[in-house]
Amino acid sequence: MLEARLQTQQRSSQNGRETSLWSSGFGMKLEAVTPFLGKYRPFVGRCCQTCTPKSWESLFHRSIMDLGFCNVILVKEENTRFRGWLVRRLCYFLWSLEQHIPPCQDAPQKIVESAGVQNVIPGRAPGGAGAGQVPSHVKRDIQRILGHMQAPPRPVLIRLFSWALLRILNCFFLNVQLHKGQMKMVHKAAQAGSPLVLLSTHKSLLDGILLPFVLLSQGLGVLRVAWDPRTCSPILRALLKKLGGLFLPPEASLSLDSSEGVLARAVVHAAVEQLLVSGQPLLIFLEEPPGAQGPRLSALGQTWLGLVVQVVQVGVVPDAMLVPVAISYDLVPDAPRDTYHASAPLGLWTGALAVLRSLRGWGCSRRACVRVHLAQPFSLHEYIINARSCWGSRQTLEQLLQPIVLGQCTVVPDTEKEQEWTPVTGPLLALKEEDQLLVRRLSRHVLNASTASSAVMSTAIMATLLLFKHQKGVCLSQLLGEFSWLTEETLLRGFDVGFSGQLQCLVQHALSLLRPHVALLRVQQGDLLVVLRPGPGLTHLAHLSSELLPAFLSEAVGACAVRALLAGRVPPEGPWELQGIELLSQNQLYHQILLLMHLLPQDLLLLQSRATQSSCSGS
Repeated sequence: MLEARLQTQQRSSQNGRETSLWSSGFGMKLEAVTPFLGKYRPFVGRCCQTCTPKSWESLFHRSIMDLGFCNVILVKEENTRFRGWLVRRLCYFLWSLEQHIPPCQDAPQKIVESAGVQNVIPGRAPGGAGAGQVPSHVKRDIQRILGHMQAPPRPVLIRLFSWALLRILNCFFLNVQLHKGQMKMVHKAAQAGSPLVLLSTHKSLLDGILLPFVLLSQGLGVLRVAWDPRTCSPILRALLKKLGGLFLPPEASLSLDSSEGVLARAVVHAAVEQLLVSGQPLLIFLEEPPGAQGPRLSALGQTWLGLVVQVVQVGVVPDAMLVPVAISYDLVPDAPRDTYHASAPLGLWTGALAVLRSLRGWGCSRRACVRVHLAQPFSLHEYIINARSCWGSRQTLEQLLQPIVLGQCTVVPDTEKEQEWTPVTGPLLALKEEDQLLVRRLSRHVLNASTASSAVMSTAIMATLLLFKHQKGVCLSQLLGEFSWLTEETLLRGFDVGFSGQLQCLVQHALSLLRPHVALLRVQQGDLLVVLRPGPGLTHLAHLSSELLPAFLSEAVGACAVRALLAGRVPPEGPWELQGIELLSQNQLYHQILLLMHLLPQDLLLLQSRATQSSCSGS
C-alpha cells in the first residue's frame, strides 16, 4: 500500500509539473529563430490554365492577392447597425437578424410542368388524364419524391440557427479565416449571372454546416447543401431540409427500367434545373467523409455533379461557375468525428448531446484554427468544350502498359487511367457513357484543385516532425528550428500554410492541441524534451501529417523514378555505386514516372501537386 501511494504521489507531482510547463509557456527562454513567415505567402487557388484559359484570365487581378484574411466568426458591435452597451451584449443576435436571406421558392408546380417530368407521366398513367393534366396519383408520387428531396428554407429558422452556430463556433475555434481576395473572386462570379456550384472536400460533418454559415455571412445568401441521407436520421434530415439541405430520394437509385426510378430521376433533374435557374448556390461534396470505406471520390457527389452537367448541356442554363472548396482544420472536434463513425445515422438529439459534451470537455486551451479556401471559379461550359476537344482514342490500363512490359513501346502513352474509380449508380447511370466519363474526369480535376489550394496547418507540420523525424524525442530548441525549416520548404513549393505569427507561439499552440499525444520533460540543460506518448494516438498523428503529402508527392515520385533508372545501370552483384556522371534522357524519365503513377493507389493520385496537375488534366 505504501509503494502504491508513493507511485500515485509521484505520478501526480509529475503531472503537476507538466501542467505548469504547459500553462507557463514552456517556462524557459528560447533563442529566437527568424523564418520568413509572412514575407512570402503564395496565392493559391488559380484555376487550370490548360483546361479553362478564359476563366484563368477573368475574375483575377494581382491586387486581390494583398487583401489579406478576415475572421468570419469575429462579430463585434461594428458589424451591426447599432451602438451601445446593450448592443455589445447582443451583437451575435443582432448580426444574425441583419443577414440578407433572399426568398428561396422551390416552385413545385414548375417542377411538375417541366418537360422531363411531362415526358415520363404517360408511362405512369397509360390511360391518360386529359391533355396537359397530371393524374392525381402521379401528382402525389411527385410530391412525395419532392418531400424526400427538399423543403422551402425557413428564414426565421436560418437566422436562429446562425446565431446559435456563431456561439458554438467561437467556443470550438480561435478563428475561421477566409481570404478576402478569394471571396472577391466568388462575388464577381456571382454577379456575372451564372449560378454558383461549390465542389468541396469533406473533412468533417461540420463542413456542411460551416460552409453555409460562411457564405451567408459574406452576403451570398442561403447555400443549398447536397447531404448524404445515410448519415442523418429522419428528424435531422427534416431540420436540414428547412435550412436549405437537399437529399437524393431513394427511388432515384432504382434500375433504369423501373417506372418509379424513371419518375424520381426526372423529378430530381427538374428540381436541379429550377435551383440553377433561380440562381441559388449549390454545395456538393466530391469526397467521402473520413472513415468511410471505399474509394475517396464520392459516388453521391458525382451523381449531383452529373445532374448539373446535364442541365448545362441541355441548355436550360447557359453556364455554371464551379468553385473548388476546401476546409483545413488544426484539429477537428472529437464529438462530430466520433459520432460519424458510428454505424447508426446521426440523430438530432444525439448530435446535440455530443456537441454539449464536446463543449464541456474541449476547453478554451484547445481551441483550434480553421481556414476556408475558395479557389478561382471557372466556367463549366468552357471546361466541357475543351475536355471534349482533347479527347482522342482512349485506351485501358492494360493496353497502355502491355507494350512497355513487352519492350515494344515507342511513344509515350496517355497518362489517364480509364478504369472506374467509383461505382456508377443512381441518376449517373442514365447519362451516356461519354457524359459519365466527363463527370468522372471533372470530379478528379476539381478535387485535385481543392487539395492543391488547401493550407497546411501547424498541427500537420508538428505531427510530421514528431512522427517521422523524432520518434524518440527532440529538444524544444531544435524543434523550433525544424518547424521553421519545414514551414519554409512548404511555402517554397507553392503551398500556403494556415498560420502566422511568432515562432514560439505557433509551436506552443500546435503542441497544446496535440497535448494528449505529446509529453514535455525538463532536462538538465534547461531545455525541454518533447516525446510522443505511445498508443493509438499515433494513428491520429499520421492522419494529420498526411496533409503535407501533396506538397512533396511529385518530388517523391521523381526521386523514385531516377533511382529506378539508375538501378538498372548497376550490376546486380556489384556495389550500388555510380562510376562518374550518369545522363538520363527526359523521355526515359517520363516513361518511368508514368509507370510509377500507374502503380500508385488511385486515391493517392488525387493529392498530386500543381507540378503534375497540368499533365494529368490535359490528358
